[in-house]
Amino acid sequence: MDKIYFIVNPNAKNGSCREIWRNIEGILIEFCIPFLAFFTEYPGHATELAESIALNANGKPITIAAVGGDGTLHEVVNGIADKSNVSLGFIPGGSGNDFSRGFAIPKKAAAALRLLIENHSMASHLIDLGKIQHNELQETYFMNNMGVGFDAVVAKEANESEMKRLLNRFSLGRLVYVYILIKKLLTFRCLPIRIAVDGKEYKYDAAWFVTVSNQQYYGGGMKIAPEALPDDGLLDVTVVHNLSRWKLLIIFISVFWGKHTFFREVEQFTGKSISIRSENNVLTHADGEVIGMTPLHIQTCPKALKIVSGKREAWPTEELKIDDCH
Repeated sequence: MDKIYFIVNPNAKNGSCREIWRNIEGILIEFCIPFLAFFTEYPGHATELAESIALNANGKPITIAAVGGDGTLHEVVNGIADKSNVSLGFIPGGSGNDFSRGFAIPKKAAAALRLLIENHSMASHLIDLGKIQHNELQETYFMNNMGVGFDAVVAKEANESEMKRLLNRFSLGRLVYVYILIKKLLTFRCLPIRIAVDGKEYKYDAAWFVTVSNQQYYGGGMKIAPEALPDDGLLDVTVVHNLSRWKLLIIFISVFWGKHTFFREVEQFTGKSISIRSENNVLTHADGEVIGMTPLHIQTCPKALKIVSGKREAWPTEELKIDDCH
């Protein structure tokens, strides 16, 4: 059996990912699965580790599995985005885990490990990536989504919040997004934003946010882009604009069921090339991680990443049912 390389964020989910890894490690040893584990020590370390592992493979096909949250996975993706010899696996160990929702990966770590072991040597699924050009020459990839405006502000404060650490102790970390959303709802000011989708321009005088999605979910289970497919060569753009604070709250509640698209203040587009600019610099996130400010350009990278996931027909509306192993 081929060796699996694990990149583990021991601090994910308030440090509980350490226990998740201990359980996984025990299973790997018990069933004589060859592996190597690397542990992140600082922000950006997972990117460095993933890139180094991929380069040292000298073109040989390998599997790298991230153990942590979507933030850890985001870093790993940015280390292997241009490495065609790497397949990506994921063991959920964070508070949001939108990637596992979108790609039929079990929530329980042992079941996700079983899926990884059974499928990592087989043909992996090819999915698209989004690539953001920002801060002049900098490039950042995303596998779930990126956003500008209100949702980036919420993501930034959620990542820095002491309440998130507290809620993670009770496996309720995703609720911090709801708390901060309501808090910021009272103070955030809408912004004039211009976007271009495949050359066609749109102007919004009072935009709350713009989200560009590669799959349905973000923010801990919100179905922001109900029609998004991660392997269709397109990105789905969602713009929320020109509405009151209280109506925005109603829209966010409806997002969990994907019903926000019925509101006239919510517009959606699909495209391969998207530009976002504004009169003032506006905060931007990628997969929930703050990356800088506008202006920026986003493009799709079709079939750019091989992933080990649940059955293709289970994307993205149905969670794979796999018994936990002990």
